This record gives sequence, C-alpha cells and structure tokens, in this order.
Amino acid sequence: MDYLIEFPELSVATLRSIKKSIDVAFKDFSKSYGDSIESFFEPLLYFMIWFEKLLTLTPWPITLFCFSFLTYFLTKNIKLSAIVILYFLFIGLFGLWTSTMYTISLVFVSTLISITLGIPIGIILAKSNSAQKIINPILDVMQTIPIFVYLIPVVMLLGLGRIPGVIAMCVYAIPPIIRLTNLGIRQVEKGMKEAATSLGLSKLQTLWSIELPLSKKSILVGINQTIMMTLSMVVIASMIGVQGLGYSVLQAVQNQYIGSGLINGFAIVGLAILLDRIIQNEK
Repeated sequence: MDYLIEFPELSVATLRSIKKSIDVAFKDFSKSYGDSIESFFEPLLYFMIWFEKLLTLTPWPITLFCFSFLTYFLTKNIKLSAIVILYFLFIGLFGLWTSTMYTISLVFVSTLISITLGIPIGIILAKSNSAQKIINPILDVMQTIPIFVYLIPVVMLLGLGRIPGVIAMCVYAIPPIIRLTNLGIRQVEKGMKEAATSLGLSKLQTLWSIELPLSKKSILVGINQTIMMTLSMVVIASMIGVQGLGYSVLQAVQNQYIGSGLINGFAIVGLAILLDRIIQNEK
C-alpha cells in the first residue's frame, strides 16, 4: 500500500500564467518608467566616471602619496601607511593598477551611498520600535535573497554597467550599517540621555552630542562590514559589465587562467585587509 501523500500543486498552465503576468507587468513598468529611472541615476553615473578618471589619470606617485597620507591621517600609524605603499607597489608591478582603481572607485561610491542612507535609517530604527519591526524583516530579505534575483529587474531597468552594479552592492551591503547604528544608539545608557535632557539639550542635540559619539565604535564596525560586503560583491558585479579586479577574476574563471585568478584574487583580499585595518585603527 502506498502511504505517500502528494502535496497539491498548481497546474503547469496556472504557474505559467502567473509567471507570464509578472513578466508582462514588469516589462510594461520598464517601458513606462525606465527612461525616468535612468535619468534619476545620471548624476551618480557622471560622478563615478569622474572619480574613475581622477584615480586612473592621476600620476601613480601622487595617488600613492595621497593614499598613504590619508591612511596616516586616519590612523596615526606609520607602519600601516608603509604597508599601503607596499600594497600599491605590488599591484602596480603586476599590472593591476587600473583595475584596482576601478574597484576602489566602485567600493567608495557604494560605501558612501550605503553610509549616507544607512546611518539615518539606523537612527530612525533606534528611535522607533514600530519602524524597527517594519524594517528589520526587509533587511533580512536584503541579506538572504539570492543576488541574481534582484539583479534581473535592475538590469532590465538600467541595462549593464556601473549603476546596476552599485545598486546591487548597496542592496547587499547596507543592512550591517543600519543594524549596527541602531544597536549602538540603543546601547547608550539611559542615564546619559537623562543627563542631557536635564541640561536642556533638545533631542537633536542629544543625538549629535551624546548618542552618536558614544555609538561611534558600533557605527565604525558597521562601516567596516559594509566595506567588506561591497568588496565581496565585486566579482558578481563584473557579470553585469562592471570593470575592475572582479572582472579580471571572472575572465580568469571563464578561461581557466589559474595564475591570473590567484593574483587578482589576492589583490582583492589585500585591499579588503587594508581597509579593515584602517577602519579598526581609525583615531
């Protein structure tokens, strides 16, 4: 006797109809609003192109000095500044300078957008339990949904290139900065807030003078995680036409060039480690 109870399923025709309806609706939306959405992102595209040209066309000794000086300015650590110089000399000697500049540009823009949006949203979550209940499930979806699922509509709307890559990276990388900003502000002792209120500080003044400075460590961890997650996306972003180290890794995989893949992979890892140490040692 067969004890297997089959789960009821929709018919093939019904499933096809549902999928087709979704496809048709999104195509109609893309035709109606695609040009407007592209126009909205044009300033961001111009900024990315400008920043890429700034990094790639500036003579390498000047770029090397600027990165090293910026590292020392942020960390006051001369050893770390020296390591930055050695890293960029390494990528230059192996012919990865231009690819690395493209990757730095992409990571910088994606991280900047994530921080600009993420910290205010994290503050809202910290101040409102209702907002936290609504936004937390959205963050869960953003972190767990397969990357290629939301790449499909982004590519359909904006085509291939930098902007779809930045959007995909931001969707994946923004949750940590939101969550850790929220956590940092919520962990500020109530006594500190009450003292600020007793001194006559407004809510905005308390946030700026007390809560954000005391949450700095947590927020920096969030920024660190956001940077790491954007770097982890550079190879995926290369699949939709984004240039950089990720594209070189993708080409190495497609052509089975083990040496090229390893060198470009180590360049990405080295950049991730440097950025991690800079954020951790920020003064």
